Amino acid sequence: MKMLKLSGVVVMIAAVLLAACAPPATPVSPGAGVTAEPQTLVVMTHDSFAVSQDVLRQFESENDVTVQFLKAGDAGEMVSKACLSKGNPLADVLYGVDNTFFSRAINCDIFQPYRSPALADIPRSLQYDSDNRLLPVDYGYVNLNYDRAWFEEHGLAVPQRLEDLVKPEYKGLLVTPNPATSSPGLAFLLTTISAFGIDDDYNYLDFWRDLRANDVLVTDGWSEAYFSHFTVGSGGEGDRPLVVSYATSPPADVFYSEGAKTEPDSANISPPGETFRQIEFVGILQGTQQVELAQRFVDFMLSKAFQEDIPLQMFVYPANEQAALPDLFTQYAAIPTEAVELAPGLIEQNREQWIEAWTEAVLR
Repeated sequence: MKMLKLSGVVVMIAAVLLAACAPPATPVSPGAGVTAEPQTLVVMTHDSFAVSQDVLRQFESENDVTVQFLKAGDAGEMVSKACLSKGNPLADVLYGVDNTFFSRAINCDIFQPYRSPALADIPRSLQYDSDNRLLPVDYGYVNLNYDRAWFEEHGLAVPQRLEDLVKPEYKGLLVTPNPATSSPGLAFLLTTISAFGIDDDYNYLDFWRDLRANDVLVTDGWSEAYFSHFTVGSGGEGDRPLVVSYATSPPADVFYSEGAKTEPDSANISPPGETFRQIEFVGILQGTQQVELAQRFVDFMLSKAFQEDIPLQMFVYPANEQAALPDLFTQYAAIPTEAVELAPGLIEQNREQWIEAWTEAVLR
């Protein structure tokens, strides 16, 4: 028993001596061994937003972040949701406010200023906010599209001006989305207000009454107008060879044919002063906990890589002048020489009144 006890003491002493002679342990940092929580950036957009996954993954990889897109309806619905959640934002960044809802978004006071270095490559004419709460990302044009083959087959001249649409030979040929429920529909209404005025002897309401008498077809949304009633978009099922759409619809016609078409079946009617320019903006929402990351995402949206991706994703023109346009755009979607632009404040002040007057004149 005594021998066992003694040997145990010897073992303990040896262990102590070995520990004393061992090199000092490497200190452990407080966070070592703990996996960092993955970053997430939430971006609120309208329902039509699209970006290539390869382009998005580049941003996510460079910034060690996952980008989540929160689709919130059309531009009007999206702005309303963002305003209602003021102080407790649903997202970090908001993209898709256009110039028809610009003033409403600014007046809600939901954005924090950020002057991106990329603004140096964006024309001043697109930069509406001197405080840089909303920065321009892209723009497009709302105008008339026509079915090239239909007009040729019927031996009918293509209308050249808005006033041509009320002539007897164009009766029952036009379909347009409702301005109360459609962004391009509202843009077309604003175009007619700019073209014919409000208090003129022959004003925009007179023009619309004449369109009604000439059997204009009004649909709830653009998709119904283009894909159900326009002779090109419907594949010949519809009976309207004229539609209110976008200047980029003809190249989209070729792109989505997946090689079946080498040129579009439709073309634009873009007379000076009768095409509406629609600009879309991005802003950082007040209350975000990811300010620096949100700023990087805004820079990314204005970068050449993102800007060159969006033409064939959303069929809009890039705001960054350094971004090259795809051949389909240069061939079939020339930028109109003179576009309509109404002051955002004027639109905000009168939008509902103009729509109500239009509804009374056209639908009741």
